[in-house]
This record gives sequence, C-alpha cells and structure tokens, in this order.
Amino acid sequence: MSKLTAPEFKAELLHPRYWPTLLMIGTMKLISLLPYRIQFLMGKGVGRLAIKLLKKRRYTIERNLELCFPDMPKDERDALIKKNIDNAGLALFETGMAWFWPEWRVKRHIRFEGVEYLDELDKQGRGVLLVAVHSMNLEVGARAFGLRAPGVGVYRPNNNPCFDYFQFKGRVRSNRYMLDRKDVKGMFRALREGERVWYAPDHDYGRRRSTFAPLFAVDKACTTVGTSLLVDATDCAIVPIALVRDTDDGMYTLRVFKPLEDFPHNDPDAAAAYINKYAVEPMIMQAPEQYMWLHRRFKTRPEGEASLY
Repeated sequence: MSKLTAPEFKAELLHPRYWPTLLMIGTMKLISLLPYRIQFLMGKGVGRLAIKLLKKRRYTIERNLELCFPDMPKDERDALIKKNIDNAGLALFETGMAWFWPEWRVKRHIRFEGVEYLDELDKQGRGVLLVAVHSMNLEVGARAFGLRAPGVGVYRPNNNPCFDYFQFKGRVRSNRYMLDRKDVKGMFRALREGERVWYAPDHDYGRRRSTFAPLFAVDKACTTVGTSLLVDATDCAIVPIALVRDTDDGMYTLRVFKPLEDFPHNDPDAAAAYINKYAVEPMIMQAPEQYMWLHRRFKTRPEGEASLY
C-alpha cells in the first residue's frame, strides 16, 4: 500500500499561470469566513447564474431526472431541477467550508445519526467500506465524518498542481490518509487492517472494470464492479452513509446506516445491481435535490445502443 504523500507548495506554483487558481482559492477562504446564511444566498445566486451560461449542464440535469424518474409529474421535476441548480452553486461554498472551517465551526453545523454501527464494527476490528454517493456537499460530509470516525480517502490527483495542493490539504484534514483511486491493492490492505475506506460507486467510470446494472428506471447503467472486488477480497462490512442539509440555516445530518447484509459474493454483476438498489438509490433519495445530477451518469452504453443524451 502506498499512501499518497501530501504535495508541497513550491515556488513554481506562484507562476502567473497559477494566479487564477490562487485567486479562486483565496476567494474561497475569505468567503468561508462569512456567516453561513450569507454563503447560502450567494451560492444560490452563483448556481442560477452559472446554469444560464452552461446550458449543456442544465440539459444533463433534466435528462438524468427524466431517465431516472419518467413517471414524476413535470411540475415536480421542474421544482427538483431548480433546487438542484441552487445546490450546484452552493457546492463551491461548501467546499470552502470543508477545507477552511476550524473544527469547532464544522461541529456546530453537524448532527450525527447511526454512528453506533461503526463503533460496533470497531470493536470487531473489521474493515468498513463506506459507500457514499456524489452529493453536492460530499466535501463537507467527508470533513465532518472524519471528526467523528476518521477514515481513508480515495483520491484522484488534480491535473492542476496548484489546485491539487489545496485540494489534498483540505481533504486530508479529517481523513487518516489518502490512497490513489487506482491503488486497489492499497484499498485491500487498508480494509484488511480494519480501516474505514471511503468509496463512491455511483458514477459512470467507463467500461473498464464495469458492468451494466439497473439504476432507478434505467435498466442498463454502467456500474463499477470495484465493490465486488473489494468486498470479496477482504470480507469487509458495507456501510452506506449520506450527508443531508436539513435547513437553509446550515444544519447538516450525517447518517450512517446499518451494515448491508446478504451481499452476493463472487458475482460482480449481481453485486453491482445489489449496491445500486440497496446503497446508491437509497442514499440519493435521502436528498435528491442535493445530488450531482449534472454528471452524465448514463454516457456509457452497451455496444450498439444509442446515446441517451
């Protein structure tokens, strides 16, 4: 297992080509000092402005919801789209909260539910695969979770080394350490050693190590078989988790659910369908307006099938 080494801030990151990144990070930190209510209102404004400029993203949101919930009344879907756009804007501010807020301020905004399940698994010394989904507030969830039950983060280094420095530093504040998302052996070892490993199997990661499984009303969603690989190799517990913003004044609830049972071992196709049904779908439905619907979730199709977008 090779734990990722924290990137160093080098003089070359002060080069003019990184000034926009430094300006953005500095702005995020300054805004994070503001009262939550002000950040919330600013986030909604940014989301509504951005979506007018990024019309393809709005189409992706609309199409994903249409595919997943074809029977949802149009007025209900339109309301969900509007809330989702607001949350997309707030995500930038929530990232600043996660990376820059002091511990006491994070704790003031978080409620915990179901953490006793993790305490029991700790007593057993059993590794835990924390199954999360890409909610807009995932960064806040990871930071808050780490204050109560630190885990191991799975990380994709950013192509921009300046942004990567701040992203890594922000994400490791509460996590024990970080592993590259391609380091499957590292994940095996961490789980066998009784660690908690963050894992988000809800996106379309392409054909490699994937199968097609039902997700909501889409009967063939490209789904990673990584869950099957990790669980079969380590016999770890599978624990779904979700962070939900409860109110506009900044209270979040981090929900830890009962470990999943009856996982279909040694059957990657059945395991992918199982995780979608019993982890991904329920976690999204905790707060569907806060989910990352702007991701082209169904972009990879079986051979010979037309694009859904």
